[in-house]
This record gives sequence, C-alpha cells and structure tokens, in this order.
Amino acid sequence: MQLNILAIGDIVTESGLDYLIKSLRRLRREENIQFVVANGENASGVGVSPAQADEMLNAGVDVVTLGNHTWGKIRITDLLDSSPYLLRPANFSHRVPGRGWGVYDGPGGVRIGVVNLIGRVFMDPTPDNPFTTADRVLKKLEADLVLVDFHAEATSEKLAMGWYLDGRAAAVWGTHTHVPTADLQVLPKGTGYVTDLGMTGPVNSVLGIKPEISINKFLGGLPRRYQGAEGPCKLEGAVFTWDTAQKRCTQVKRVLMQEPS
Repeated sequence: MQLNILAIGDIVTESGLDYLIKSLRRLRREENIQFVVANGENASGVGVSPAQADEMLNAGVDVVTLGNHTWGKIRITDLLDSSPYLLRPANFSHRVPGRGWGVYDGPGGVRIGVVNLIGRVFMDPTPDNPFTTADRVLKKLEADLVLVDFHAEATSEKLAMGWYLDGRAAAVWGTHTHVPTADLQVLPKGTGYVTDLGMTGPVNSVLGIKPEISINKFLGGLPRRYQGAEGPCKLEGAVFTWDTAQKRCTQVKRVLMQEPS
C-alpha cells in the first residue's frame, strides 16, 4: 500500500490560516493525501491560539506541530495538555505542558508516529539535545512509520538529523525558516527528507510579515510590532510517499498552491 503524507510549512498569520482552510480539502483530494501534519506556531504571528489550532484540525490537518513560539499565546497550554493532536517540541523541559510525540491511526490500520523536535543552533540552547531526544522517543514509539518535524534554524543541524534518522524515520522535514529548500530527496536507507518546507501565508512579504517592518529592523529603526503582509497567499509543503511493503519512502514531491495576484 502507498501512503501519501502531506507536510505543510509554517502557517503564518490569520490570512495564512484562512488560505489553509480554503485549500486543504481540495489539495487532499487532488493529491490523494491520507495524512497531514502542519506546523502552526505562527498562526497568530507569534504563537497560536486554541481557536486557531482547532480551525486547523477542523480544516483537515491530522496533527499540528509547534516550535520556538509555542508559548507566544499562553492560552494554548490547556489545549496542549488535553489534545493529542497538538504537539510541542519533545525536547522541551518535562516541566512544561503538553507532549512532543504521538501515535495516530492511519488508513488500513497503519500506526503513524509523529515527533516534534526543536534545534539548538542559532536558537535557544536550553532544550534537551534533539538527537538524543529522538533516540529516546523512537524507543518508546509503537508505530509502523515515524514522521519528524524538526523546527530548526541551521541547515547543517537539519541535514544532520535527516542522516541520523535515515532508516529509522519514514520522513524528516525542517520548519522554522519559512523559505523552501530545493533538496527534496530519499536518503539511502529510505527516509524522505527536505531541509525546509517553506510557509503558508502572504506571498509579498518577508517570511509572512510586511516587508517595511523587517526593513526597518535591519536599518536599525525603533522596534515595531510584527504585522502580517496583505495580498495573495500561498501554501508550501511536501508530499512523502511511503510504501508499506518496502517500508521506505519512495518519493518526495514539492507542493505549492498560490492565490492569483
């Protein structure tokens, strides 16, 4: 059996969320998608509200992952504890709410494990080591295949994780930098990989934010509150095809949907 798994890049601002809601069910039909994981930590710009997380799940996302902005909307803490379909990085301290991995029912009784990890290079260095955390989690997971969202800044750290988990994970993809990379591939032992999925949000923007706000920051101007850009939106991600008989990923394909200008 072939399983098509859709991974969606960081959903940025309300307009990105609105475009996801409008687009996802059609995309699932057209690409024959059986399971969807989306990174939702930027739906509010910085963080995600409980209502926004529910909207993603109701739109057809099976699991929502987060990252360094997990606590941007502190109201999310109760939902992190109560919903198995919302994950924060597994290498956060055990003292914080929520869970970093789960096992979900896929088609034909296939058990799909999803793991959320966060990097430490050029980011907050305090989380546990993501590599040794992956080892611990994989020992616990009772799943037929495992998907890993590695929310990290450095391309080297993401690539290292892909190779480290080659043959142990069905797919490893990077999120956080909001810019899609061109290195979609199947690694030698059968793990599908891409360094960054991209984002779901405004096209004419700097990572989803009004360009003038980012330009002002780099010119040394006074700090300004981030505001989502206006105009058409896009949805970026990748489809990983998993062969249940071969127990390996057989294809990784770029996904790009975009509203007309």
